[in-house]
Amino acid sequence: MRAGVVLLLAVPWTLTPALAEQQTIDAERSTVRIHAFKAGLFSAFAHDHVVAAPIAEGWIDTTGTLGVELRFSAADLRVLDPGLSPGKRAEVQKTMEGPEVLDVARHRDVLFRSASVDPAGENRWAVEGTLTLHGEARPVRAQVRLEDGRYRGTVTIRQREFKITPVSLLGGAVRVKDEVRVEFEIVPTGS
Repeated sequence: MRAGVVLLLAVPWTLTPALAEQQTIDAERSTVRIHAFKAGLFSAFAHDHVVAAPIAEGWIDTTGTLGVELRFSAADLRVLDPGLSPGKRAEVQKTMEGPEVLDVARHRDVLFRSASVDPAGENRWAVEGTLTLHGEARPVRAQVRLEDGRYRGTVTIRQREFKITPVSLLGGAVRVKDEVRVEFEIVPTGS
């Protein structure tokens, strides 16, 4: 079931910090996980999916004009699903990368660019921006909190908003839900 890959495709971009206040993202210590959930009459026989989305590059500005920009390479997304056999996991990976879901051959990158970052309490912000995935740019909003030098949060997106049809088998008796939850932990370099 390839729908877990929803957060993944866009237009190629080069990310470069424009101001001294911007810090690059520590891609090695930052994590982004995509959770796709099963549904349908026979969902008890299916699996939820977890996909790792390593950050290719990005920056965060916490002192000037608050903002963040992240780029992911769609081909680097990996199905984790520890409960699946290696063969079944490879099958899910292939479906996710294929033309019916991410279509990594045509949509190589996924990009998030903030438009506004508003305080929402101590060490908390409401971040609004544009997510470009599968060639479609749509607004998203996330609640972000700073804990131990890491910016953490969750955002829910709908695959259909990005023109991705959630995977469905057996006439919909087993399917992936349209809503996908993305959990992130972003670490600026030097934190």
